[in-house]
Amino acid sequence: MVMELKERNNHFIFSGCDTVKLAQEYGTPLYVISEDIIQERCKEIREAFLDKYSNTKAAYASKAFLTLAMCKIIDREGLGLDVVSGGELYTAIKAGFPTEKIMFHGNNKSWEELEMAVKNDVGRIIVDNLYELEILGEIAKQHQKKVKVLFRVTPGIQGQTHEYIITGQKDSKFGMPLETQKIYEVVEEVMASEYIELTGFHFHLGSQLFENDIYIGAIHVMIQLAQELKEKLGFILTELNTGGGFGIRYTDHDKPKPLHFFTGAIMETVKEQCDKYHLDMPTVIIEPGRWIVGEAGITLYTMGAIKEIPNIRIYASIDGGLPDNPRPALYRAKYDAIVANKTNEAPSMTATIAGKCCESGDILIWDLKIPKIEAGDTLAVLSTGAYNFSMASNYNKLPKPAVVLVKEGKAEVIVERESYENLLDREIVPEYLKK
Repeated sequence: MVMELKERNNHFIFSGCDTVKLAQEYGTPLYVISEDIIQERCKEIREAFLDKYSNTKAAYASKAFLTLAMCKIIDREGLGLDVVSGGELYTAIKAGFPTEKIMFHGNNKSWEELEMAVKNDVGRIIVDNLYELEILGEIAKQHQKKVKVLFRVTPGIQGQTHEYIITGQKDSKFGMPLETQKIYEVVEEVMASEYIELTGFHFHLGSQLFENDIYIGAIHVMIQLAQELKEKLGFILTELNTGGGFGIRYTDHDKPKPLHFFTGAIMETVKEQCDKYHLDMPTVIIEPGRWIVGEAGITLYTMGAIKEIPNIRIYASIDGGLPDNPRPALYRAKYDAIVANKTNEAPSMTATIAGKCCESGDILIWDLKIPKIEAGDTLAVLSTGAYNFSMASNYNKLPKPAVVLVKEGKAEVIVERESYENLLDREIVPEYLKK
């Protein structure tokens, strides 16, 4: 676990900051992101992967958490950026992120998104399907540019995780299935193109994975494909993007592995298979997102109504819930939490943490063991750095929380809290309804 539980005066201290004071100063719900932990994770990527092996790259999967400030941090730490939409690409461009270090993913990129990528010289476009390849070719020709691409393929490997976050199986909305003859035809077509340069392949097996055997299996499939393409078409694999998905700790049931558990197996297998087929080692790319930012984030809430149903359950309601963290409702995701202003107090009750939305499914944590609580207490939910801010909504017309970046005891707002006025900024009343 990257984050060690620290306290001061019975208050939970996160990245040197008193979380109770953060809640008082900035209000709740409040996303808190630790730059210290992000830096620690990026350092581990450099030491266990980038500096240890030649011809390697790492790109932060920005869908996990992306702001202008996060772009600046990732650039400073020497990583590339993986984006999946025009909005994420626009954010990176506005932040001044080097576009040659951007990889553009997505299973249904629009003409406008692809044109933005081509015009801004994005480093790699990860082509998901033949329709995308066709329109990308037209755009590249229109702008007289040669675009470097990787093909996303589904190697037919399935990881052990929630069914909604597995992506490497044959039956997937992502990537091209490995039907050998079709792949031959597409590769041959691209090799003849003036405007598209195929550098290699990308696969992603899923998220929140704790074993490395599926990466090994996928690499076996991919290097064998590379050997067949070289033999039949003369295609030389120069880049292999193995995706991300490395698991993190949400609760004590999760047993995350260090990065080298995955990267060591990946690199050893690529080398072994390339030696077997007499191929040159390609550049190997990883795309950790959740692994970098997940445990670097917490969310602070204020406790409100506490409802006891005798002999059944105690519901402790917070001032947020489903709109700022939809993952429990979507994936049955589990979280751990502490009462931030009672860090030293032993658990004396069990309560279910309920959100404030008008939904029975708005339950953040079932049966949490905590000290005796009361309205006004501060609850800190751990490991919310990934896919919480990114997936936040305005359901029930709730404004989105602020985001605070903390580092060595100092805090800075990097996303302002939405106001009620912000909720109506883009709404228009037709003239006939004004009468």
